[in-house]
Amino acid sequence: MAEARTNLHEMDPVWQRICEEAEDSVAREPLVGALMHDGILQHAGFDHALSYRLAMKLASSEMSAQTIAEIARTAYAADAQITQDARADLVATFDRDPACHRFVQPLMFFKGYQAVQAYRLGHHLLVNGHHDLAYFVQMRVSEVFGVDIHPAARIGKGIMIDHAHSIVIGETAVVGDNVSMLHSVTLGGTGKEEEIRHPTICNGVLIGAGAKVLGNITVGHCSRIAAGSVVLQDVPPMKTVAGVPSKIVGEAGCAQPSVTMHQVFGVAD
Repeated sequence: MAEARTNLHEMDPVWQRICEEAEDSVAREPLVGALMHDGILQHAGFDHALSYRLAMKLASSEMSAQTIAEIARTAYAADAQITQDARADLVATFDRDPACHRFVQPLMFFKGYQAVQAYRLGHHLLVNGHHDLAYFVQMRVSEVFGVDIHPAARIGKGIMIDHAHSIVIGETAVVGDNVSMLHSVTLGGTGKEEEIRHPTICNGVLIGAGAKVLGNITVGHCSRIAAGSVVLQDVPPMKTVAGVPSKIVGEAGCAQPSVTMHQVFGVAD
């Protein structure tokens, strides 16, 4: 196992760092030894550790952890992009969340990260025809994490959802790459249209806590949505919007708001 892990380390620096941090955590705090061994150190790679972690969180009396872990491992073997995106999300969380000091934290402890990875599993199941399994995953994510992401939504990589409580992302929503959002964000609809009824969030957007973005609208790349705003119309690229209903109140303030996480008007990179 040690030799296999060494080879994997050379190919997967994210997994290498997670293992090193887990070993350091056990050395500093022996009481978490079983937790870190079961969740990380016993596994040969990131995909197995992630499948185990999701299984531990999503299991219930209706579906065992063993079954969910096998479903996840099968999905990851069929589509390596799922775990590549999970790595990007982990690095994004480490880079953007000032409360994240180690790679091991999102994987083991952050419900925003875990909820997004469970969504990715559900999305894979849905697009491959396993509709009921996908809806089961969505249900358990909502019950366990307080996050409701429809498995048909399309979400890019490098996603950071901080705190994540009460996040809602609807069926036809599209979220681009390198998007950051805080708790209580809704990407919702405004009616019962059968076609696109949810927003498209372009790359690099920052969405503040409690913001509601509603309807078939587009939020342009690298824009900022202020906390508590209600967005009902398209937002041009690289602007800041605020208010109920929202209006443009200035420029984005920096080149990549979702990375810098600057949420105060007039703060520049």
